[in-house]
Amino acid sequence: MNIKDNFRLRTVRQKIIMSSKMAGIILIVSYIVSTRLPIDPDFSFWIWLCFVIALVLALNYLMGRFISNPVSELSRAARQMAQLDFSSPCRIHADDELGELAGNLNKMADNLQQTFASLEEANLKLEQDVEQKKRLLAERRELVDNLSHEMKTPLGVIRAYAEGLQDETDEEKRQRYSEVIITETERMSSLITTLLDLSALENGAALLHPERFDFTDFLEIVAGRLLIDTPDADFELQYELPEHPVYVNADKNRMEQVLDNLIVNAKRNVRPGGILKLSLKENDGRLDFSIFNEGPLIPQENMSKIWTKFYRDRNSRYSGSGLGLAIAAQILSMHNLPYGAANQPEGVVFYFSIPSIK
Repeated sequence: MNIKDNFRLRTVRQKIIMSSKMAGIILIVSYIVSTRLPIDPDFSFWIWLCFVIALVLALNYLMGRFISNPVSELSRAARQMAQLDFSSPCRIHADDELGELAGNLNKMADNLQQTFASLEEANLKLEQDVEQKKRLLAERRELVDNLSHEMKTPLGVIRAYAEGLQDETDEEKRQRYSEVIITETERMSSLITTLLDLSALENGAALLHPERFDFTDFLEIVAGRLLIDTPDADFELQYELPEHPVYVNADKNRMEQVLDNLIVNAKRNVRPGGILKLSLKENDGRLDFSIFNEGPLIPQENMSKIWTKFYRDRNSRYSGSGLGLAIAAQILSMHNLPYGAANQPEGVVFYFSIPSIK
C-alpha cells in the first residue's frame, strides 16, 4: 500500500469526518483572519458571515455528492428492480460503501434478469411441449375418427360378401365374391397406409431427404407410367417439356408422390375424350409445373378445401380417398414450394414451382 492509498477516502464515514474537520478548521482560520484585518470590525464580520454561508453551501454540495445523490440513485434503481425493470442499472461510481452497494445491486439485477430469462425460456418450452402433446392427442383422435369413418364402407362390403360367400354354392359367384373381398381389403390397407403417411408428414415424424436429380427425365418416367399405354385412357394427352436436363434439389421419392397424386387426380377428372396437358417450363431460375384437365370446374368457394383431408368434389367423375391432394400439399409445403389450383374456361389446372440448380 503506497502513501496515496493511506490518504484515500474509502468510506462515507471517512468522507464526512474529513469534510467536517476541514470545515471546522476553515471556519476557525477564517474567523481569525477576518478579525485581524485592518478594517472596520462590522465590515469584517459581514465578510466572515459571507464566507460562512459559502462554506455551508460547499458542505451541502459535498454531503449531496457523498450521501444524498447516491442514496437517491440507489432508491431509484431499487424501485425499478422491485417492478422487475432491469433496463436502467444503478449509476454510482465510487470506492465507498454506496459504490459497493450499487455494484452488488447491479450484479443482483443481472442475475435476476438471467434467471427470469431462463424461467421464461423454460416456461415457453413447457408450453410448447404441452401444446405439442395436445396437438398429437388431437391428431391421434382425428386419425382414429377418420379411420373409423372411412373403414365403415369397405368393412360393410367385406362382411356382406363374406356372408354371401358362406351360403353361395355357385362357384363363379363365389369367385366374384372373393375378388370383391380382396379388392376391398387392398383398398382398406392402402387407405390406412396413406393416412398414416400423411399423419407422419403433418406431425414431423417423416423427414425430407433432398438430392440432386434431373426433373425433366424424372417427370417423363412418372408421367409415362401413369398416362401412356394405359387401358383406361380416354383422353387426348398433350405435353410441353424442356428438351434438355434441368436439375433440382428435393426429396425424389416425395416429389414422385406429388406428381402421382396430381396426375392421377387430373386423369380421374378429365372428361371423356378431353385434353389432359402436362407442362414443365423454365422461368427465371425455377421450373413451373402444371397439369390441366378438361372437365368440370371446381366451385370457387371449395377451391381452398381441395387440399384438406377427405375432401371430395361432388363434380368429380371418380371416387377416391380424398387424401392425394392433401399429401401433395403437405409435401410441397415441407419443401417451401408455392402451389395451387385454378379454374380455366374448359377445365382445371394444378401447378407448383421448384427452383432449378446447376
